[in-house]
Amino acid sequence: MFVRNVRDDVPSLFLLVVIPDIVSKRTGSRTLQPFLLVLWVRPLSRWRQVRWYFGKIKRIEAEKKLLLPENEHGAFLIRDSESRRNDFSLSVRDGDTVKHYRIRQLDEGGFFIARRTAFRTLQELVEHYSKDADGLCVNLRKPCIQVEKPITGGLSHNTRDHWEIDRSSLNFVRKLGQGQFGEVWEGLWNNTTPVAIKTLKTGTMDPKDFLAEAQIMKKLRHQKLVQLYAVCTLEEPIYIITELMKNGSLLEYLQGKARVLKLPQLIDMAAQIASGMAYLESQNYIHRDLAARNILVGENNIVKIADFGLARLIKEDEYEARVGARFPIKWTAPEAANYSKFSIKSDVWSFGILLTELVTYGRIPYPGMTNAEVLHQVEHGYRMPCPPGCPPSLYEIMLETWHKDPMKRPTFETLQWKLEDFFTLEGSEYKEASSAY
Repeated sequence: MFVRNVRDDVPSLFLLVVIPDIVSKRTGSRTLQPFLLVLWVRPLSRWRQVRWYFGKIKRIEAEKKLLLPENEHGAFLIRDSESRRNDFSLSVRDGDTVKHYRIRQLDEGGFFIARRTAFRTLQELVEHYSKDADGLCVNLRKPCIQVEKPITGGLSHNTRDHWEIDRSSLNFVRKLGQGQFGEVWEGLWNNTTPVAIKTLKTGTMDPKDFLAEAQIMKKLRHQKLVQLYAVCTLEEPIYIITELMKNGSLLEYLQGKARVLKLPQLIDMAAQIASGMAYLESQNYIHRDLAARNILVGENNIVKIADFGLARLIKEDEYEARVGARFPIKWTAPEAANYSKFSIKSDVWSFGILLTELVTYGRIPYPGMTNAEVLHQVEHGYRMPCPPGCPPSLYEIMLETWHKDPMKRPTFETLQWKLEDFFTLEGSEYKEASSAY
């Protein structure tokens, strides 16, 4: 069994082991004697309950949390090291960037960032660097705000057995947008649950076809896919009811946040989208209209893929490869645009175009070129040049997604880990406390 050390200043674990004693020469019996084996496992310090300790989270997740608008310059957190089992990492917000420092443990006990200054506990380390930067980029100020994960449930559990709901249970609050196939509204279901209501234009699709597809959509459960809640199909217009993403489309969000969103946040959004697409990839599902306009944004730069089942329900003549057809030529892979060969690899191509939308804050791809010119030039090997301000390594990822041979394009799983580890792969993860910034 485990016995806690009684010393409050060094709470630890010890292992109480019961071992056999020497066999008695007189009786021949064996007796058991308790033996205290002092086995240090890991301190159970009070810092595991403090606000600045975030446990086992990745570096990119720490950056995402610290760069939220709720946190200011000097916000910080401590997390478990990803590469060294008993070490920790200090992540500090420095303006619009995040710096990382490795916290090492001494053999005799204690912690340090710079070996010249060691501390008995992590709390003492935090208190010291809160008073004086002492080689860090900035002195530690407020702990990173713990933001609760958004709830994506809601209406779905109330409509588990019946997709169809009474349209009178929906209240339309405000119009969020209008597109090719109808309008999107913010609404309330039963005056309690916030929802998004997409209205479909008459004649766009057969209600029976939509309900068949809805059963597939019901099975697609992933945190980076907008959740389908219910439908109204007994009369027109057809309604699709989904979870509400309050910040609307990624395209409009980018265009309105050009001076606020920085590269780490843009890369994080790309990684989130790749995560959702990797799930669709694993389910052998094709999106066929992947673009910033079809990504929705919630609180704290959370993004989710929308309309991931709609394209295959649209009348197929609108996806024929002909100039002037109603499909997004500038986002579509050449084999899909010219030969109607849609696949997950054509989605990978579209994802590369979406990356250009991210780094240009919503600029239209292939600026200055018509759809016909894009079809011709891309078929003959043309690729968009590196966008202004785009890191060369990110442009290399774009070029990989635009490979002429679909089978040589990366998988979404590969794209996901490349983007999640983008800054780790770019250079050194940690800063030294003695360095000048």
